[in-house]
Amino acid sequence: RSVNIVAFGNERDDGFSEDNQQPSLIWSYLGRSALISQIDSSLSASHVGNPVFTEYQACVFGNVRLVVHDCPVWDIFDSDWYTSRSLIGGADIIVIKYSVNDKTSFQELKDSYVPMIKKALNHCSVPVIISAIGARKNGVPCTCPLCTSDRRSCVTTSEGVQLAKELGATYLELHTLNDFYIQKYFGGVLEYFMIQSLNQKSSEKMKKRKKMQKCHRVQPPQLEQPEKMPILKGEASHYDADLHNLLCCCQCADVAFYPEDLSTVVEAHKIILCSVSHLFMLLFEVKSPADTHDASIVRTAQSLFAVEAGAAFPPAPRGIPPCVPPVRVVVKDSVFCSCLPDILHFIYSGAFQWERLEEDIKKKLKDPEKTEHVLEKVKCILKTPGKLNTVKDCRSHQIKRLYNTSLRLFFNTPVLADVIFKIQGATVPAHRAVLVARCEVMAAMFNGNYLEANSILVPVYGVSKDTFLSFLEYLYTDSCCPASILQAMSLLICAEMYQVMRLQHICELYIITQLQSMPSRELASTSLSIVSLLKKAKFHNSDCLSTWLLHFIATNYLIFSQKPEFQDLSVEERNFVEMHRWPSNLYLKQLADYRNYVHSQKCHCTVM
Repeated sequence: RSVNIVAFGNERDDGFSEDNQQPSLIWSYLGRSALISQIDSSLSASHVGNPVFTEYQACVFGNVRLVVHDCPVWDIFDSDWYTSRSLIGGADIIVIKYSVNDKTSFQELKDSYVPMIKKALNHCSVPVIISAIGARKNGVPCTCPLCTSDRRSCVTTSEGVQLAKELGATYLELHTLNDFYIQKYFGGVLEYFMIQSLNQKSSEKMKKRKKMQKCHRVQPPQLEQPEKMPILKGEASHYDADLHNLLCCCQCADVAFYPEDLSTVVEAHKIILCSVSHLFMLLFEVKSPADTHDASIVRTAQSLFAVEAGAAFPPAPRGIPPCVPPVRVVVKDSVFCSCLPDILHFIYSGAFQWERLEEDIKKKLKDPEKTEHVLEKVKCILKTPGKLNTVKDCRSHQIKRLYNTSLRLFFNTPVLADVIFKIQGATVPAHRAVLVARCEVMAAMFNGNYLEANSILVPVYGVSKDTFLSFLEYLYTDSCCPASILQAMSLLICAEMYQVMRLQHICELYIITQLQSMPSRELASTSLSIVSLLKKAKFHNSDCLSTWLLHFIATNYLIFSQKPEFQDLSVEERNFVEMHRWPSNLYLKQLADYRNYVHSQKCHCTVM
């Protein structure tokens, strides 16, 4: 073990003392300390006549080798930067000395050499001791103007402390090199840093030894993470677009709006209009005037519309079964009637693009008074009974995404229903307009050359009543909440039957989320057959779910390989699972070999 000390600077006061043989700080310490023995000294080989540094070697603390390089001349940084950098790089402790009576040398040290030392240290945690040596010889200052520059020839304590702060050093003032200052003061600080250096070296040596022992020791096999599961991305909702397209294609329209001269016709759907407006509920007798509790809605309905029937009207709109005659409505306000297509587009697109409706009506009418008149009528149509009608309400999110809440009022109710499904001996009422808008298979069924196109009663096979109700609920509300994994799989099968792909993806995500959150203990004890889910997913073209389930079985290989259902996997599926199994066969073999090694060494394994 050894400690390397590098000392820089000259503590001799050449400006005030004629005795240039004054012993140095380092030599005084080595000669007087009781801990030092076997001192040897030698001059540097570079300049024997004017040596750059003196090297001392001694023993400290009995058996610790002490190496000291004493560099009294700062020129080493200018003449031999490599040597000075090597000395600092190998130092455990650095001592910087200066005379308090040599202000010029101190200023040169501060301006020129301290930055070099800081650069050489380069954030190393080497302790630095700054020793200010000598008693200050400030006499009575001369009052002669010519002597003004000599008034502050001494280095003050604050200047020394400031220098120590810059280097993060320990500052000492040694007024004389006697036994007290050398042994107890300077020596005490230096020996403290020696002990710290030895402790740090011992700690680093111990860490290195442990690291080497760890490298040579047989390590347990590393268990890699299982392969990442395929990520399923949800499909964006197209609920508003489906209902808006219903208006554009006019399928299953059961309302026809006419002007008073019966010159044009605009088709619509009672279920959509009533889901948005209490006025249309009153108009189509879904509610009575007594149920409305708002006289302004009743007055607006009577002044704006008139429901009539008779042969004077043109033929019924296309797409309506003969058994369901259309409701013919005369629009009494001609200005409002001219804007009715724009108003219906506003209602069918979700009834929240109020600013766009304003712009469309302004462009069409080009009359501020007429525009305001029509917009006021629209506000009355959208009005909630008992509440004031303001533009702020129309522009707010109060009526945004209206269908998925208001259409729920008509789900599984006979109100305005024009089709009845018969399933498992029970009947489920529904509305063709919603079914056609949300499901392409039902759109073809109710508008093609099929028996269902002109039938009120439609039988349903292959699904349970609860599953079919959950399917219809999604069509009406754009949301579904399966109660279990099995119910989600049944709903997925129904969605695949009717080709509603977004609902199929929602069910897939639900099943995956539930299985991922299932603890291993529950997964091992559950009666739910994952292999059966895999077979159903493959049969019903749910490729994403079937691929994920295969990875799930492979990732939980130790659990599923113990279950009887594991034997139901096909050869292709078994090969995939064996190839991607976790943990792998290689890891299990390495683990067995490591256990045998630990047992043969008869030692305790901290890992196992």
